[in-house]
Amino acid sequence: MTTSIHGGGFRACQRRRGALLLASSAAALALAPPAAAQTTTAASTAIAAPADGTQIEEVVVSARRRKETIQETPVAVTSVSAAQMEAVGATEISDLHGAVPNLLFTPAVSGFQTANVSIRGLSFADNEKSFDPSVALVVDGVFQGSNTAQLMDNFDLASIEVLRGPQGTLFGRNTIGGVINVTRTRPTGVWGAKLGVDYGRFDSFSARAVVNLPLVGDKLAAKLFYFHTQTEGFQKQGVRAIGFKGLVSDVGDRRGASNSENYGLSLLFTPSDTFSALLTLEQQSSRFDQANANICKTGELLCDLEPLNERNRNSTRDLYTVFSGKFPAHGRTPAATLELNGDVGGIHLVSVTGYRRVFERQRTDFSGSSLNFYVTDRKQRFYQFSEELRASGNITPDLDYVVGGYYYDGEYQLTQYTTFAGVENPLPQITRGQSETAAAFGDFNWAFAPKWRLSFGGRYSWDKKTNQTRYLGAQFPKASASSNEFTPKIGIDYRPNDDVMVYGVFSRGYRSGGFSGRGLSQFAATTPFEPETVDSFEGGLKTSWFDRRLDVNLAAFHTKYDNIQESTTIPFAGGQGNQTIITNASSAEINGIELDLTARPVSALTIRVSLGLLDAKFGEFLTQEGTPAIYDYSDVDLIYAPDVTASFSFEYAIPAHYGEWRVSGSYRYIDPYDQQIGRDATVAPPLVNGVFKVPSNDPRVRTKAESLVDASIALVAPMANGKVRISVFGRNLLDERGTAAAFTVAGLWSFANPHEPRTFGVQFGYEF
Repeated sequence: MTTSIHGGGFRACQRRRGALLLASSAAALALAPPAAAQTTTAASTAIAAPADGTQIEEVVVSARRRKETIQETPVAVTSVSAAQMEAVGATEISDLHGAVPNLLFTPAVSGFQTANVSIRGLSFADNEKSFDPSVALVVDGVFQGSNTAQLMDNFDLASIEVLRGPQGTLFGRNTIGGVINVTRTRPTGVWGAKLGVDYGRFDSFSARAVVNLPLVGDKLAAKLFYFHTQTEGFQKQGVRAIGFKGLVSDVGDRRGASNSENYGLSLLFTPSDTFSALLTLEQQSSRFDQANANICKTGELLCDLEPLNERNRNSTRDLYTVFSGKFPAHGRTPAATLELNGDVGGIHLVSVTGYRRVFERQRTDFSGSSLNFYVTDRKQRFYQFSEELRASGNITPDLDYVVGGYYYDGEYQLTQYTTFAGVENPLPQITRGQSETAAAFGDFNWAFAPKWRLSFGGRYSWDKKTNQTRYLGAQFPKASASSNEFTPKIGIDYRPNDDVMVYGVFSRGYRSGGFSGRGLSQFAATTPFEPETVDSFEGGLKTSWFDRRLDVNLAAFHTKYDNIQESTTIPFAGGQGNQTIITNASSAEINGIELDLTARPVSALTIRVSLGLLDAKFGEFLTQEGTPAIYDYSDVDLIYAPDVTASFSFEYAIPAHYGEWRVSGSYRYIDPYDQQIGRDATVAPPLVNGVFKVPSNDPRVRTKAESLVDASIALVAPMANGKVRISVFGRNLLDERGTAAAFTVAGLWSFANPHEPRTFGVQFGYEF
């Protein structure tokens, strides 16, 4: 099935399809007869500790689509609450960066709140809608098909579960690295509100509100939410520059400004104890200034033409000064989610329907120069619809199951105008593509002997992708590619007592193939790349000590990564700038160890420690970079795969007669890592036996080691039937400077974006 995104016919067709599937899902569950089984939801919850408060709360997660505590779940999973993140002034889920073993969460080099996410060294750092992620972000049960708009606000989150390792059986394709499973709060059915206002450095301001309303007794409840965030940006203009439509940026002007909003409505309908329906309608929007820093070096084509003071700059503090003009950008993402839960004769049924659209227009100077050498005007539209049906229950008292089916349809269109050296190409690139997936899956737990349990299952996926590009007036043929894959999983666990679990698991992950949305020749635009697979072997130990005052969880893993999809950016002689080609060029092996520790030595103090160790190496990695010459990248590092990630955090409560003081702090350490597979094009690699041997990736795309310190002091006190919270926070207190993302462009130019420098501010919140 191929449908053009352009025009009202497409929109009407998708509305009809969405309405039909939503209605059929609702009917299937609403007409189910009542039963005695309990309705479950996806949210992580905490089981209350004893009254003395010294034990660690048991956190219930849905990592295996079942309600289990973390200590009972035989996979590597970390659960983070919104309260933990609020404690140190964190505002987005990207602040998990380095706080969970072997997890990186960074903004991409461009795009509307676009993220690069890596787990256990598995990532794909690109914002093109034709590419699939390696780590899935799942929000309220819905897989997000694009990494656009993933820098979510954490104010309304119930929990964040980070599942490490392939999750192909229950979460599907494109989860080879793992899953970040985000669950937002549900309507409570009780009148109440959570309000917050923040102000910080760089004129950063946010106002957030979540309001719960009972509508029809205990049958219908509503939740309204609104989040507004704005900042003037933490970069400064280095020279006077002219941008979009003559927009002037003077020396010293703030750059990198953004203004974002997210608002919506959730309705929870619970006509009985055995059926519930949760509908969420929302929209996220942002206006922003993408200010790219220039990191070009002598020898790159455009760099040699730029003013001397804009060349050969460092990748630390120089990143915070920019030279290009201002080119405003904006995006919005309307979405709808419907979750239905019902019970029929001991079988629990779940339907999750997701609908999401993305509209973006981004004008950007990617050269980072005051000469505005390479300016793109990218208009993108993206659509996704998904439906998942699950059934769970017990076949016998010792054998339970989760089975289901999944359907996904995603479509996108890119229209890009390019201005090179002041000359605009009147003939745009127009690319349209579609991705369609269907899957069936099953997962089973069998307690085959006392204290022993066998877990097994698998998923069969069918994928089809199409791509069609028009460039410089030439219409390339429509190309299509199909693939299918079975991703099995089998594990065993042993619990000698309630405080110890030992487990081992094998799982396979699958990332679908496709086409490059930035292929500008007929060959690059119509030649598909193949799927890639990951086989993971993991062993773990989960323990509780001292009457649950200390939890220590360990995992060790070996990952075999085959048919890796690698991107290569090359000059395009037939037009302006560059194009990206994808080839299945390599394999890799990754070994690692992970530690999660939580301690509560006294009721007022909670300590958390995490550690991730990685040893990631490519196998043979040969590529031609669009030329007859062969380049050997076997010795370079995998991207977003630091050898060490470590964190330490604490929360300490001090009682006072008017409330409670809370002191929180965290330290995160991330080893250096590369952000792009790409050699330094200004230096010829040595020729060995007819092959150019590349010793490393370009040093400019390698971060320095990061030591990130955050802290806050808060007063929490009762006020007017609720509680008020006033806090002072600081983030990145050591003022570490460096790249959040960096990119070199085929010997033409290079650019980067910095991460947030030291910042501080105040927060006021009220909740009742």
